[in-house]
Amino acid sequence: MIRLAALGLFLTWRIRHPNREAMWLWGMSITCELWFGVSWILDQLPKLCPVNRVTDLSVLKQRFESPSLRNPKGRSDLPGIDVFVSTADPEKEPPLVTANTILSILAVDYPVEKLACYLSDDGGSLLTFEALAETASFARIWVPFCRKHNIEPRNPEAYFGQKRDFLKNKVRLDFVRERRRVKREYDEFKVRINSLTESIRRRSDAYNAHEELRARKNQMEMGGNPSEIVKVPKATWMSDGSHWPGTWTSGEADHSKGDHAGVIQAMLAPPNAEPVFGVEADGENLLDTTEIDIRLPMLVYVSREKRPDYDHNKKAGAMNALVRTSAIMSNGPFILNLDCDHYIYNSLALREGMCFMLDRGGDRICYVQFPQRFEGIDPSDRYANHNTVFFDVSMRALDGLQGPMYVGTGCIFRRTALYGFSPPRTTEHYGWFGRKKIKLFLRKPKAAKKQEDEMALPINGDQNSDDDDADIESLLLPKRFGNSTSLAASIPVAEYQGRLLQDLQETGKQGRPAGSLAVPREPLDAATVAEAISVISCFYEDKTEWGKRVGWIYGSVTEDVVTGYRMHNRGWRSIYCVTKRDAFRGTAPINLTDRLHQVLRWATGSVEIFFSRNNALFATRRMKFLQRVAYFNCGMYPFTSMFLIVYCVLPAISLFSGQFIVQSLSVTFLVLLLAITITLCLLAILEIKWSGITLHDWWRNEQFWLIGGTSAHPAAVLQGLLKVIAGVDISFTLTSKSATPEDADDEFADLYVVKWSFLMVPPITIMMLNLIAIAVGVARTLYSPFPQWSRLVGGVFFSFWVLSHLYPFAKGLMGRRGRVPTIVYVWSGLLSIIISLLWVYISPPGTQDYMKFQIP
Repeated sequence: MIRLAALGLFLTWRIRHPNREAMWLWGMSITCELWFGVSWILDQLPKLCPVNRVTDLSVLKQRFESPSLRNPKGRSDLPGIDVFVSTADPEKEPPLVTANTILSILAVDYPVEKLACYLSDDGGSLLTFEALAETASFARIWVPFCRKHNIEPRNPEAYFGQKRDFLKNKVRLDFVRERRRVKREYDEFKVRINSLTESIRRRSDAYNAHEELRARKNQMEMGGNPSEIVKVPKATWMSDGSHWPGTWTSGEADHSKGDHAGVIQAMLAPPNAEPVFGVEADGENLLDTTEIDIRLPMLVYVSREKRPDYDHNKKAGAMNALVRTSAIMSNGPFILNLDCDHYIYNSLALREGMCFMLDRGGDRICYVQFPQRFEGIDPSDRYANHNTVFFDVSMRALDGLQGPMYVGTGCIFRRTALYGFSPPRTTEHYGWFGRKKIKLFLRKPKAAKKQEDEMALPINGDQNSDDDDADIESLLLPKRFGNSTSLAASIPVAEYQGRLLQDLQETGKQGRPAGSLAVPREPLDAATVAEAISVISCFYEDKTEWGKRVGWIYGSVTEDVVTGYRMHNRGWRSIYCVTKRDAFRGTAPINLTDRLHQVLRWATGSVEIFFSRNNALFATRRMKFLQRVAYFNCGMYPFTSMFLIVYCVLPAISLFSGQFIVQSLSVTFLVLLLAITITLCLLAILEIKWSGITLHDWWRNEQFWLIGGTSAHPAAVLQGLLKVIAGVDISFTLTSKSATPEDADDEFADLYVVKWSFLMVPPITIMMLNLIAIAVGVARTLYSPFPQWSRLVGGVFFSFWVLSHLYPFAKGLMGRRGRVPTIVYVWSGLLSIIISLLWVYISPPGTQDYMKFQIP
């Protein structure tokens, strides 16, 4: 509030005291400052109610995993969780990285029979398929080892790569021996994974050569011309000697990345309901698992069908295919989605997330978002890759409103919220999915009164009204979810299993009795898999609401933000779960160009949101006001870049022209400027104290805000406008995830690689203009008979402010040896010269100005 008052006084003074000698300079500066003031208010308003949350896992265990009258054996009464992992290109997302993520999921501390893992391979690659088969085989060793010795983290690459005492807190005498054996097995596993590419190539070449010889033999037997070339498709072959139904290396018809059949393969079958203990260590068994449950969660490979004439909607389409597949095969009422490079770092993370979903009021929570934490970032975090200000300040602040935004990974969803249903209300009997009541949930959200009226009809009606409801149900289900009867039947089951316990449910709502989920899961049969294959066909979503109202929402490169927005817009709320030990960890691009393109993708999605019906200005009354402000700011922030670029050039213009944004550096101006600067520092200290971030993190965020605002954000605005006005489609490539650094001697070798990008031109031009302007301003003042030192000091101060923010960008351009690509100099120099000549043309120097530079 103090800073708001200081900002108001500063802007009021600036408006009332224009620079009469340079009205154009004053006008540009005050316009930018007014926009920055509004932008700052929009950024600060959602931070008024920050909260910190803590879970108690002992209460969760006591309530859901302890013997009771309804559950005498003490079987787990926790609901099921389906884990989705998405990958698209094994070249940019190495199979070894994906395999380690899968292993961390299979070894998580959650009831085995309640967990299922699905890998979406949107590239349809045999390499990913066989790597997953190898992963399933190695999991039989790795998972029991983790359970027996309480290993953390349960990603083998991360665990064996730790630089700390691995014997800490280990009490079993056989730990060292078994760790050595598992480490050897993992090294062999890595060799097998890395050699799969060559193995598949050699196998396919051998089979293709054999097929070619057979074709020639058949040609000769039929009396054909021996010299005629025999065309045999260069297929990719599986290890069993059959054609791979997915993508072939040769890219033949019906077997290319955008044109292949759907594939579903259960790598690990659903486990038994009762624990299965292992045997003592011997020649065949590396570990003594006589006291360890050796069951493994279900693991499924999924590659949806793709055909050239269909829009497959990228990652959002792949996730929706997994939603339908999992509904038929396991139907967990909760869904965790992870990127292929984000593994489970804390084996208790799923339990911590379920604490919120199953606590009182949890039935109104659509998802629990965890913060993203990253590994492999350079110690100085040059490009603010950790993004701590967003994850530890902004997201925690949103948790005090209607909840944090969905950021694309590390999020546990309520399945019924993904299906597009509204949250329960005190006036509704949530979960009545019978033939009479399902109508309420299949209609689009209406006013609360109308929903109550609709709900009352079946209760007070007669047999005819029941029949009418059944007819409406049969008509609406296919329109919304598609024609799969198994998928439709799974919806009420998922809703029931996701309910709160009856003793926690509020009056007027239905809960489930304790122990109702402590039952075995139905076995998986061929008919179920066949039904799952049908729902991943490329035409299944035709004339349905998938991607429009159901599942992940289509139409934006940031489908994650839009999906979360739609849920909040229906009245759901979300939770931000910050665990003491990081829940998940992943990788982030440390290369300057890759980082800029990542920010460009995010900003372009925000511009798309701003120009769509997902703009928070059109939100319903179910979304809280401050939550609406947060979403509106999410769509508007890239437009600040236009004003930021102008403001970064103003110091150079001021030094070139000899004018300043104010007519003179009066005491009032300096006091007000000092006031808003001090309050900014105090506000930063306040955020640093309560969020736990460091001053270094805050400063890096400030620096990259300006770097991104002068490079990626204006390009995003341009691309967004082109899409809205001209209909130009926007496409982005995957960010590469390296399994191991190319330079074995330097973990951060990629940090010093300089890759040319058009995004580098604006920041470089701004830097060169300010450096040249400082030199010109100093020369003019030194050789002027009437030097204006106040204007020089003001211009130089703001130029150094700009340059200090762009320092990490300049350092990144230097590379390891301080070399900058020639093209950077050419483009930046060209632009600087053009701008300088344009300035001379607009304001040509007079005779007096020329004489000022003459040496006496």
